Amino acid sequence: MNPVKRLLFLLAGLVALALGGVGIIANFFPFIPFPTTPFLLLASYCFSRSSKRFDVWFTKTKVYEKYLADFVQERTMTFKQKRNILAFASLSLLVSFILIDRLFVRAILIVAAISKYLYFVFLIETIDNEESYLAKK
Repeated sequence: MNPVKRLLFLLAGLVALALGGVGIIANFFPFIPFPTTPFLLLASYCFSRSSKRFDVWFTKTKVYEKYLADFVQERTMTFKQKRNILAFASLSLLVSFILIDRLFVRAILIVAAISKYLYFVFLIETIDNEESYLAKK
């Protein structure tokens, strides 16, 4: 891969990591449904595409262990993680649905919303924090 693409992936990874950090802070305020996991997944992907060094560094951080390791290894999330992701994504889709006046685009948004819920309900197992903690011991 050329150096410009690597640099762009690195920058995108850093931005996604910063947004994931905002999500971590937002977790302290239950009324702010800002997701952490999708941004950290994006950061992980971007770091893996940018350089081996950043990928290894990120996968060894406590942030990765706490927020991504369960999902990446076992396809599991806590209820709180699912709730925050679904709330933020649903809000984004709802705003798009309201602002766009095209029937075809609205149909696509409805299909995306239904698909998102089906994926989270049936394909990602919900665990509680204690299970996650005990599994790591």
